This record gives sequence, C-alpha cells and structure tokens, in this order.
Amino acid sequence: MITNIKKCAVIGTGVIGSGWAARFLAAGLDVVAWDPGKGSEEQLRKNVANAWPALEKVGLKPGASQGRLSFVATVEEAVKDADFIQESAPEREDLKLKLHAQITAAAKPDAMIGSSTSGLLPSDFYKDAKHPERCMVGHPFNPVYLLPLVEVCPSKWTSPEAVQAAIAFYKSLGMRPLHVRKEVPGFLADRLLEAVWREGLHMVKDGYCTTGELDDAIRFGFGIRWSFFGMYMIYHMAGGEAGMRHFLEQFGPALDLPWTHLKAPPLTDDLIDKIVEGTEAQAGKHSIKDLERLRDDCIISVINAITEAKAKHGWKYED
Repeated sequence: MITNIKKCAVIGTGVIGSGWAARFLAAGLDVVAWDPGKGSEEQLRKNVANAWPALEKVGLKPGASQGRLSFVATVEEAVKDADFIQESAPEREDLKLKLHAQITAAAKPDAMIGSSTSGLLPSDFYKDAKHPERCMVGHPFNPVYLLPLVEVCPSKWTSPEAVQAAIAFYKSLGMRPLHVRKEVPGFLADRLLEAVWREGLHMVKDGYCTTGELDDAIRFGFGIRWSFFGMYMIYHMAGGEAGMRHFLEQFGPALDLPWTHLKAPPLTDDLIDKIVEGTEAQAGKHSIKDLERLRDDCIISVINAITEAKAKHGWKYED
C-alpha cells in the first residue's frame, strides 16, 4: 500500500471532484484529472481558481500551486502513475461499477482508491475491481477544500491496513476522517441530513413556512450549537447536572408525539416551485460564485472562532 502520496488522480470534476482537486493542490500534491464532459477542463480550472483565495486564507502547504494540475483525455492516463485516486462520478451504481473496473485495471496495484459516493455501498460497485482490498468510500462534504469531515467506509474486501492508510492520508490533508464501522446506505451524516431535509419539505409543502424561515431556524438556532458540539453533547448538557439520562427521562416521551414525518412528500410541480422560488428569493441578486465565496469566508471564520474558543479551555478543534 502506497503511503507516501505525491500524485493524486481526480476522476470526475464536478463540484465535488473540483473540490478534491483544490484540496490536493493546496497540500502541495500533483493532480491529474479526467472528466468526459464537454468543457470540463475549463470549468475545473475556474472552480479551483475560485476556491484558491479561501485556501490561501487557511494556509497553503509548501509546493502548493494551481500549476500542478493537469487534465488528460482518458481514465487510464489519469490513474496510471497516481498514488491515490479519488473518484467523484455521478451517483449511479452501474456507472461506478464500470468505472472502477476500468480504474483498478489501469492503476498501480498498490495505489489507494476512494469514492466520493454519498450513499452507494462500496461492496456493490467495487465487486469487479482488481485488488479491491485497497478500495473504499471516502465521502466528503461540500466545499471539499474547506470542510474537514470525510467518511471512510470500507467494502467487504477492504483491508484494515488500507483503511488506516487512507485515514492517515486524509488527515495529512487537514481533514477529520470518520471511520464508518458498517456499510449502510447514506453512511452517517447524510442519513441525519436526509431526515431534516424530508421534514423541511413537508413543512414547506403544508404551508407552515418558507425555505428562508427554515434556514433561519437552523442558522440562528440549533445550527450554531451543532457547529461546535454536535447534537448529543448539546442534549447531554440540556439534562443539567444529571446529563443525558435526565434529558431522556424528560424529553423521551415526546418521541411518541406526531411531530415529524419520516417519509418524504411527493416532489410535485407545486412543491418544486415553492422550494425553487424560496431559495431564489434567499439568494437575491447574488450569483452562485458570489455565494460560494461568502460561504467559504463564513466557514473559515466559524472554524477559527471555534478553534480559538476551545483552545482557551484546553480543547482542540476536533475534540
């Protein structure tokens, strides 16, 4: 298993693939990219350039340069010399199955391979891979070049050594790897997000609120608390000196109340219009690139503020 990573391949250069390319480049690595889409190289370079100011703010590693990015015409050319390969193709099992058979046939036998899938099971799409013991899921969160979390989920063939090597590599990029213990659709974080998303769709559909009001509920309420402690620690504190046990005794009965819907409502034209009109009203005159730069500045500020506050109490950011 290669542990001294110097060259990365990025397969698929949409929003997630571009984010990986930016993060790899910021770490001083060489990046070779491939995507079959028309205009992919131009869009990739634009996305990396748009991310670069944020990466400069958080600190580039020695050798970091956008000039170390190259774009090639085939999958085989992209992966042949790569030490680490990150696939970020569309979320289709048949596509990933075919793509990973192609990737693993052309890659060095000891190159590590991660997939950015947000919910497909690795044992399903790595079953035709060569040397599947070095293949796994490495599921990041957007923007990949700033958010630390990456969920590492092995397939039934992945070796423990490969998992640990991937975790070490992701840590070297400044990320916070989370080892998913068992294969489960959606992994960990997206399963939580999906529950919140579905409930929000119901509330907008039933006319209780707009998308903007739901976002306000998150960003001015529990989203602030979650950003530094998460959910379970916050509820542990909500139980007072007795902690989580008292919280569960006090609020556990509410779980039997009909507060939420787990099944999503049908995405009718009317509901789609409400969601689209709501988010367009929130965005106002700002372009997506404008919003991305604002989002990046906010993420950097939040992480810096949490880091500083925790340090005063003897904690690290990741504690």
